[in-house]
Amino acid sequence: MTTPAAPAQDARERLAATASDLFYREGIHSVGVDRILSEAGMSRATMYRHFGGKEDLVVAYLEREDRAIRAQVAAAGGSPDPLRAAVHGIAEDVARRHTRGCPFINAAAEYPDEASAVRRLIATHRAWFRGVLTQAAAGAGASDPERVAAALVMLRDAALVGGYLDGAENIREAFLDSASAVAGVDLA
Repeated sequence: MTTPAAPAQDARERLAATASDLFYREGIHSVGVDRILSEAGMSRATMYRHFGGKEDLVVAYLEREDRAIRAQVAAAGGSPDPLRAAVHGIAEDVARRHTRGCPFINAAAEYPDEASAVRRLIATHRAWFRGVLTQAAAGAGASDPERVAAALVMLRDAALVGGYLDGAENIREAFLDSASAVAGVDLA
């Protein structure tokens, strides 16, 4: 008895999910396509029906990350204090989800060409995230919301790296204190 082939969307999703997991845990360039195919239980032909190559898998990985972060922001959208919600969301993300650093920073380190699809997606994500923080800072009454947002993005980047290298429990308070100082309000 043969098993029917997985629907196209299921195959694409399984490849993207497998690649995403491996890329985040082990690094993009250290994971080969053959490994992704083996762990996903897919053929090379199936992969090429859905992705033009490994870089397309990397883009799919980052798109998944982008969607997840956008969903977190949307879920916190009804908060009476969006800036506090954003800062605590970052601290929680460092501790629970992105324990090996920022997937966008990690990918940027492996794709130095700013014209690549990977780097364009990273730039789009970061601009969106900076915009979210700018709006939150403006809502909190910051005199220069763009500057506050830029500093919070930098602090987020540092917290993700510090959380990976030193452990989230060791950076949480420092991150919250620094974010409070930047925003000019107690966010802890």
